[in-house]
Amino acid sequence: MALPINTDEILNGNTVEWERIELKKGWNPEDIIHSLCAFANDINNWDGGYIIIGVEEENGKAKLPPFGLNPDQLDSIQKKIIELSYKITPTYIPVFQPYLKNGKHILIIFSPAGDNRPYKAPISLSEKKPEKAMYVKRGSKTIRVKDGSDDERRLIELTARIPFDDRINQFATLNDLSLQLIQSHLKEVMSSLYEESTKISFPDLCKHMRIAKGSDELLRPTNAGLLLFNEHIQNSFLPELKLKL
Repeated sequence: MALPINTDEILNGNTVEWERIELKKGWNPEDIIHSLCAFANDINNWDGGYIIIGVEEENGKAKLPPFGLNPDQLDSIQKKIIELSYKITPTYIPVFQPYLKNGKHILIIFSPAGDNRPYKAPISLSEKKPEKAMYVKRGSKTIRVKDGSDDERRLIELTARIPFDDRINQFATLNDLSLQLIQSHLKEVMSSLYEESTKISFPDLCKHMRIAKGSDELLRPTNAGLLLFNEHIQNSFLPELKLKL
């Protein structure tokens, strides 16, 4: 499924800070799983980031046109990403989509901040029962967190401090989100998800954009979704405000 952002803008660094983008010339599963874990932990509250495979880095920027991936690799890489997701503790599944840029195949992985931080990933994929560790982002680098460090303490504290925007709003339903506003936004940012938004179900669209969370039988919008795509914002937050007064 397409990503809810314009891919050309990502590659040129116009809409996403470079600290939230990792460029990978080729496929290295051990490197990828550490990056996924770091973005999931989101110690900087960036709301995760993007891993772009098939694009070489040059002086901290994307070298274009892309180096590209062998098209025969794409299916196996995507299956491997799912496999890697289940090696992270707790399980963490990102969103990914292949694209064709300048005649070259690339794969973009969107790794949003996880709700179940802290996350751990295997230090090595070559061992049968590998030791796991936390990873975080420091600038453009993925860093392993040392036991007893300040980073470890911060990640543990974040477990009980999910940002307001990412929280599920218990007083709202998907009916409070406006498809018209969502599609208008996707069209404005020239996302290829705009075309798909007319073909997939509304709950699937909301889940894919990370503006709704929960089980399929009790899917509710996030506060961010309500703030961005709700025509009557005050109605969604008034019950919560009354409870606090």
